[in-house]
Formats: sequence, C-alpha cells, structure tokens
Amino acid sequence: VQLQASGGGLVQAGGSLIVSCSTSELFSGDYGAIGWFRQAPGKEREGVSCIRIDDGSTWYSDSVKGRFTIFEDNAKNAVDLQMKNLNVDDTATYYCAASLTCGPITRPGGQGLFGGWGQGTLVTVSS
Repeated sequence: VQLQASGGGLVQAGGSLIVSCSTSELFSGDYGAIGWFRQAPGKEREGVSCIRIDDGSTWYSDSVKGRFTIFEDNAKNAVDLQMKNLNVDDTATYYCAASLTCGPITRPGGQGLFGGWGQGTLVTVSS
C-alpha cells in the first residue's frame, strides 16, 4: 500500500494547519496503525504521532504533545494530523506510514517497521 500525505503549506508562527494521510486501503484491516513522521532540513526523520486503527489510542512525541491531534477521518478514508500553535521548529516535510502497532514509533530504529511511505508534504512555519 502507498500512503499519500497532503495538506502542507506556509503558515505563520502561532497558526494552525491540518495535514492528511490517505489511501484507498487505509482501513482495509491490513494495517493496525498509522504514524506521522517529519524530517526537518539537516535532521533525521522523527516520529511525531501515531494512532491505532482498532481502538483509536494515540501517541505523541513530547515536542508536539498538547499542540497536535491525530484522528481518523472515515469520510475521507484518511488519518489527519491537526497542528495548532505551530512554531518555526515544526518546519519539516511530514510523512505518514503504516505498521501493525504504534509501538515501533517509540523505539530507536522502529521506523523500519513502518511501510507504505509516500511523498511527504512540506510544512513551513514563518516567524
């Protein structure tokens, strides 16, 4: 399966944006979790958030906890990431990927257990 991230753009610091992860097979049952990741220029890709499809349980990195919300949008067959109170440190290309559970996103090297990486969507936060 190939996931597609979309919805990025330019936003001022303090602003909000929603990015979306979609595929026709998103809720087919083949995957148990969808994770959002980001990679800033010159930095390694990091896990940002994850949601389990079966029970809706979520995980957030400390850097976005309280500002980002991940949720399923069944009408769009997508998993969205609502981002509020954005700051310049949130500037990055955002990617989504699928796995059996959210556990790997919290472990070093765990990104290797996520698949379906597509082209990311660029989020730029201006000061």
